[in-house]
Amino acid sequence: MAGVKERFGRPLRLGLVGGGPTSWIGGMHRGAAEFDGWWRCTAGVFSGDPARSRAAGAQLGFDAARSYGTVEEMLAQEAKRSDPIDAIAIMTPNDTHYLYARAALDAGLDVVCDKPVTHDFAQACDLVARTRRGARVFAVAHGYSAYPMVRHAHDLVRNGAIGALRLVQVEYIQSGMAARLEDGPQNNRIRWLLDAERSGQALVMSAIGCHAQHLASFVSGQRIARVTADVGALVPGRTVIDYVSALVALDDGTRGTFTVTQAAAGGENDIRLRIYGAKGMIEWWHREPSYLRLALQGEATQVITRGDPFLPAATLALGRTPRGHPEGLREAFANIYAEVAQERMARALGDAVPDFAYPRIEDGAHTMAFIEACLRSRASGRWEDVARLPLP
Repeated sequence: MAGVKERFGRPLRLGLVGGGPTSWIGGMHRGAAEFDGWWRCTAGVFSGDPARSRAAGAQLGFDAARSYGTVEEMLAQEAKRSDPIDAIAIMTPNDTHYLYARAALDAGLDVVCDKPVTHDFAQACDLVARTRRGARVFAVAHGYSAYPMVRHAHDLVRNGAIGALRLVQVEYIQSGMAARLEDGPQNNRIRWLLDAERSGQALVMSAIGCHAQHLASFVSGQRIARVTADVGALVPGRTVIDYVSALVALDDGTRGTFTVTQAAAGGENDIRLRIYGAKGMIEWWHREPSYLRLALQGEATQVITRGDPFLPAATLALGRTPRGHPEGLREAFANIYAEVAQERMARALGDAVPDFAYPRIEDGAHTMAFIEACLRSRASGRWEDVARLPLP
């Protein structure tokens, strides 16, 4: 949106919840938010322990007066300032996301939240209602959907380049839980991961399955309507869920397969998407995120590259360096932050707001409905419907 940043007159001010000095995702959010100058990280709560939070703020270079001990304190004190925060970014353990997001929305702030947005679908529906009622902006940090080539894949499908959809295949494989963490040294992170009350209804879905589901839904342009799922643990004796494999049916009846695990020894954050239509297929692989494979039946396979001059201007704008120079997850996160900022500024200025593609709270709610349908399918041994959001 040309000129919106200049007319708004300042970067937006962001308050962080979580993401202390040793948190890799905290560094990802801070760097992405400030990457293009749309935001400044100005305040934060960096630990569940008030003293550690204040100390962490100083370590990260935050003003001591804006390094708070609790979220409640940050919301109350920032509201009194002449330069308060405009939004918060949440990157805390899963069981706190709903409480902090609800508090921020009730305080009139916009929200960027890590996945999963809540513990369950009911809580997610509540956040949808609060976001709509307050006319707030609520984004979910599904960074994979903000890569330029993923956005282009979405456009190709929407514009009919591969024809009517026939099959969607998505998988996300990791190895971080291939060993029995339960038997090794414990720290706070491992303890909450292994506590189903804190990590979520299905650990692997809260950690990575939500990304795979959202990626498939975003690029195909459809929600998942029904699912039959194999849900359990690959590691013997494990009580939390480290594996889900499912057959899915999209809204229009398109078939699909879905597989995620964190317990595949030798795996290395391997996320792949293939979508087949009546005329051909597209394939995207996170190991080579700047490339998209398009194979039409009877034609030579085309490898489309981020930065190719024939790409739409909106797709080209999502990249920052010429072809051949690596870009990665931080830039993808930055695309989400940039779109949220532009929408927030446009609303404040009374401008028309483009239909940005960043993941929204409604997408997060659909993910929670999908997770619950997978768990119902495990219990019933049958296909289960995925719940729909209530109508506005």
